[in-house]
Amino acid sequence: MNRATSVFVSEPGDRSVLQVRDHDLPDPAEGEVQVEVAAAGVNFIDVYKRQGVYPVTTPFVLGEEGAGTVTAVGAGVTDVSVGDRVAWCQSSGSESTLVNKPAHLVVPVPDGVDLEVAAAAMLQGLTAHYLVTSTYAVGPGDIALVHAAAGGVGQLLVQMVTARGGTVVATAGSDEKLEIARALGAQHLVNYSTVDDLAGAVRDAAGRGVDVAYDGVGRSTFDASLASLRPRGMMVLFGGASGQVPPFDIQRLNSSGSLFLTRPTLAHYVAERAEYEWRAGEVLGAVADGSLAIAIGGRYPLTEAATAYDALEGRRTTGKLILVPGA
Repeated sequence: MNRATSVFVSEPGDRSVLQVRDHDLPDPAEGEVQVEVAAAGVNFIDVYKRQGVYPVTTPFVLGEEGAGTVTAVGAGVTDVSVGDRVAWCQSSGSESTLVNKPAHLVVPVPDGVDLEVAAAAMLQGLTAHYLVTSTYAVGPGDIALVHAAAGGVGQLLVQMVTARGGTVVATAGSDEKLEIARALGAQHLVNYSTVDDLAGAVRDAAGRGVDVAYDGVGRSTFDASLASLRPRGMMVLFGGASGQVPPFDIQRLNSSGSLFLTRPTLAHYVAERAEYEWRAGEVLGAVADGSLAIAIGGRYPLTEAATAYDALEGRRTTGKLILVPGA
């Protein structure tokens, strides 16, 4: 038995329900590994679970991704060893000093990739990867709308779309954030705080309707995203940073040009181990060779988890926020 310090959600609610406390952690069970956590990612899925949008029995430990060093392995684990540097995502309870994880959910971190960077890369990196390779496979000549382009997923989408030969129309709420997107390869920039007609501004910037809209903002941008699409374009709603999109008349897809609408989630794109390894290998490999930049926008100790989520939910951040147990 070991002692761990973790960020608990005591009941569904706002940031006040977060509690940081010590607790017992058993030795890893059969098929598990125990990991000393170097960093855990801060993500909107944590917010949805804390709020009860995604119902979870309370109390529970927050956090869906992280990275660290293996300190013990359970019976039957043959492909992970003590001392291995590993990362994971889609595995709850990651905001802790010490965690037990199923061995099949951890992947190796390449030499030369810092564990904090690996933690920052997993959930958002694999999300961006499935969005541009599988949900809508971007190719040369495609034009993609990327909202919140200076945010964690946004920065990765800009880089990945550009690397695949696509053109990015980036939106953000300030010129400073748009300059971040430009530096990463975005060709067209729209400051949504200064325009009255966001869809019109996107179309003007692109010269036509976009082929795909990657929208993790949700309620406040959904209508503009649909209106930005070319006929038979695809609306990819992968999050709701501004709130959940209310029900709408599906006939809008018809009248707007036979549009496609999907609401994907990462879990369905990494359900098979082979696909999980492929996506993680490509993302971490790109980080290792320098072709994919991961921007860490803030490092917080576990005791300041509520402050980190305040920054995330207030959309005052650029890049990725992480919790660092040793900070």
